[in-house]
Amino acid sequence: MLTVSTGARTDVGRVRRLNEDSYVIGRRLWMVADGMGGHAAGDVASQLIAERFDRLRDAPTLRRGDIETALREANTAVVGYGISHPVAQGLGSTVTGLAGISTDAGERWLVFNVGDSRVYSWLGGELTRVTVDHSEVEELIAAGALTPDEGRVHPLRNVITRSLGSRLVPEPDYVERPQVPGERFVVCSDGLNSELTDVQIAAIMAQDADPQSTADALVAAALDAGGHDNVTVVVLQIGD
Repeated sequence: MLTVSTGARTDVGRVRRLNEDSYVIGRRLWMVADGMGGHAAGDVASQLIAERFDRLRDAPTLRRGDIETALREANTAVVGYGISHPVAQGLGSTVTGLAGISTDAGERWLVFNVGDSRVYSWLGGELTRVTVDHSEVEELIAAGALTPDEGRVHPLRNVITRSLGSRLVPEPDYVERPQVPGERFVVCSDGLNSELTDVQIAAIMAQDADPQSTADALVAAALDAGGHDNVTVVVLQIGD
C-alpha cells in the first residue's frame, strides 16, 4: 500500500454540550462515526462502533469482508445496548470511512458508508464527494425535487434513512477505488458539510497544507460558520 500521512480534529461545536462523534485512525483504516439520540446516548453509539473498528487498527492486511463483519458487529452492539438500557432506546450512529484492502487485483481503497457522514476525494485540484448521503433530502435532490442549495436549508435535512442501531440491519454502500499517489481524502461528520459548502471545503483543500493543518482549518471554518453541530474531520495524504 502507498504511504499515508494523516491529520485529525474533533470539536463539540458552539451549540452542543456533548460530542457524539468518534473516529479511528489505523494502519489501513480511517473511520468517523456520528452518534444520534442526544439523551438516548448517541455518544455511546458512536463509541461502540469505534471500539469495534479499533480492533482492526493494527491489522497488517484488510479485506472487504473484514469491514463488512465490523459493520455487522457494530450494528449488533448498538442494538444490544439499546435493549439492555431502555432509557437509551433509539440510539444510533452514522459511520463512514476508508480502508486499504487487499484484493485479487492488488491493493485498493474501499470507501464504506451508512448515513450522512461523508468521504471526499481531492485530486488534481478537484473535490469529489465519494459517498452518497442516506437522507430524505438526498433522495429529494436525486429525484429532482430539490436543488443542492435548497437541500442545505430544507427542514428534513437532518433526517437520515440509514444508520447503525437498527434491528433491520442497514445496507452499507461500498465503493472500491484505485490507490493514486497525490490523492487526498477527507472523512468527516456532517458537522463539516452542514456549515461549509463543497466550494468552501475545496478552497481550504487548495491551500495544500499538511494533513493536520488542513484538518484544523476545516474544523475552524465550520466553527466560524456557526458550529451548530459536533464536527470531526480526518484528512489523509497519499504518498509514494
